Amino acid sequence: MLAKRIIPCLDIKDGQTVKGTNFVNLRQAGDPVELGRAYSEQGADELVFLDITASHEGRKTFAELVKRIAANINIPFTVGGGINELSDVDRLLNAGADKISINSSAIRNPQLIDEIAKHFGSQVCVLAVDAKQTENGWKCYLNGGRIETDKELMIWTKEAQDRGAGEILFTSMNHDGVKTGYANEALAALAEQLSIPVIASGGAGQKEHFRDAFLLGKADAALAASVFHFGEIKIPELKSYLCAQNIPMRTV
Repeated sequence: MLAKRIIPCLDIKDGQTVKGTNFVNLRQAGDPVELGRAYSEQGADELVFLDITASHEGRKTFAELVKRIAANINIPFTVGGGINELSDVDRLLNAGADKISINSSAIRNPQLIDEIAKHFGSQVCVLAVDAKQTENGWKCYLNGGRIETDKELMIWTKEAQDRGAGEILFTSMNHDGVKTGYANEALAALAEQLSIPVIASGGAGQKEHFRDAFLLGKADAALAASVFHFGEIKIPELKSYLCAQNIPMRTV
């Protein structure tokens, strides 16, 4: 079995790391360059940087900040926010990103997935999905969770895989920041349906939640923010705990 990955996430607004609950009530969480360096040193497997207001504000991701973070880490680095065309991908890869994450732009223009996969390879293209469980099933949202679409989670992620996405980053808006655990049923359904890796996001509050995401949700990686930013869970301790649960990890 492949080693499971632990991925801290830097949600960036106005150049600072922030964290909210259910995508609202944002609070400051620290300097992204310092946090990125600390996570790299602590043994995080990857780092994700999401410019969470770029799409909503209709602007590009801050390439300069991406460059500064990339210079301070030695782990794979995924960047998302405001990526609408191939030149954006090129710019961020040149700034030090290893992978890029697209969400709103992919829903508006699914062909973008095909183009990124064709020009840069599927391994570069991460499809991020912000989805909420509604009366009509799991619906996908645009612009940082602000606008509901008619895209359904299972159908959209399968289409993205078929178009060439290399990974799915699934955030449950219902679970985000609530710290009661990941959306394991939906994760397991995604893992069952897809042949590409699925990253769990939204809901981590304690070490057991990561265990459940891997064992019950069948996730390939687990992403979290506030529990790492505010020191509630230390990455080396989390990895030791998961190893003790017989979950294969890359050790620190």
